[in-house]
Amino acid sequence: NLENEISFLRKKFSEFPMTVSGLEVALFRAYLTSQNQNEHSFWGANLTHIETDITIPFLTVLEPLKRWLDDCIKKGFRIFKIKVIGDIELDTHLLLNVYGILQDSLEEFKIRLDGNQGFTEKSFFKLQDIIEKKGIHIECFEQPLLKNNYTGMKNVKKYSHFPVILDETVFNADDMYRAISEDICHGVNIKVAKSGIYESKKIIDLAKKHHLKLMIGCMTETMVGLSAGIYMACGTGVFDFIDLDSIYYLKYKKHYGNIHLLTPFYFISDL
Repeated sequence: NLENEISFLRKKFSEFPMTVSGLEVALFRAYLTSQNQNEHSFWGANLTHIETDITIPFLTVLEPLKRWLDDCIKKGFRIFKIKVIGDIELDTHLLLNVYGILQDSLEEFKIRLDGNQGFTEKSFFKLQDIIEKKGIHIECFEQPLLKNNYTGMKNVKKYSHFPVILDETVFNADDMYRAISEDICHGVNIKVAKSGIYESKKIIDLAKKHHLKLMIGCMTETMVGLSAGIYMACGTGVFDFIDLDSIYYLKYKKHYGNIHLLTPFYFISDL
């Protein structure tokens, strides 16, 4: 009855979704062990490796920004997710600096944006106009508006020139169903730390049924927590965007189970 028990806990402790998710992952792994099953095979074992992006923090000073980017490039990263805040002048300054540095250093790269609920409809479309005038290709834009601004997100989704991916708006399958019903996104960012195992699975199934794009993300997790997302991504093989980069902000052992790190790839070895 693990799924039912976790559902009960999520309702009882709705203010602490990440705590419940951590407990759920631990119990889920204990259950798999008791059944002599591993996470990779539970999710389908479709892929043995995935490539993650790396997040570019919101930095307004060029020197630390360049140091961070140079380090990421040396590690082999080719996909970059930039944090933007809804201040058009500052966001444009950051985006153009990042784009210039990447152009000078790499032949091929991809850029994604994460608004973290900082935009209005007006500021979103203003930044979109600047991006197009500068000829910058954006793979997707994550959570531009406040999580409960369904009317605004519907307009943004309708007129956006790049995929709009929800994050904070969707914590569970009910949230996903409402987002689909109101037609407010092109896709969803699933985080095990946010939604746990069983709600994440339901969200994946709903998104696939309605042909939405899928991103998998993370919080500031150690490899113990992050590995749950890695197994889900490799096992299902359904994600369009991989954003599992938390361990690059922490100093500790970067291994868990049969996961091997070859930056920016995660490999799952044969059991």
